[in-house]
Amino acid sequence: MSENKGFFKKLNDVFNALKNKDLYKRLFVNPLTYVTGAVLLALFNIVTFAATGKGWGVSGVLPYWSAWILKPIGDITTWANLSQATVDAGFWNNGVSIRNLGIILGALLAVLLASQFKIKKIKNWKQASGAMVGGLVMGYGAGVALGCNIGALFSGIASLSLAGWVFALFLFLGAYVGSKLLVKVFM
Repeated sequence: MSENKGFFKKLNDVFNALKNKDLYKRLFVNPLTYVTGAVLLALFNIVTFAATGKGWGVSGVLPYWSAWILKPIGDITTWANLSQATVDAGFWNNGVSIRNLGIILGALLAVLLASQFKIKKIKNWKQASGAMVGGLVMGYGAGVALGCNIGALFSGIASLSLAGWVFALFLFLGAYVGSKLLVKVFM
């Protein structure tokens, strides 16, 4: 047991030494530039396409998450647009699910490493209800568009799809209307 304490103390010492370095601040504290972020996203899309033969997507697998959660308690064979083979394969055999889990855990790790994790108090229920309505509308939009801003927009435009550009037009229109509603109604 004391060996573990020694290991974690050394790990903590290394972490604290790294925290004082400029590299740590550049990677975890200071935000990336837009150009750096765009280049990284493009590289992730290229690697994803090269490794899987499919464009980068996030939201297309979410109905399967519901199916995997509800499978033990109900009949999901009648759900439209779900591949029974994918449902039977399960969460851990689905590359998009693993990638989504990696995005969630990576974002959490980045926030923790930057010492920026905070649980914020809800200012008022008007803002909370606006956030919930906005999330539901975005989820519905991702379902209708057969993809979110990653699959329908980013991968769509990268594959020279007209649908990606149409998605972009309505994304900007929706962002404009949503920001106006946010200021006038929910603030």
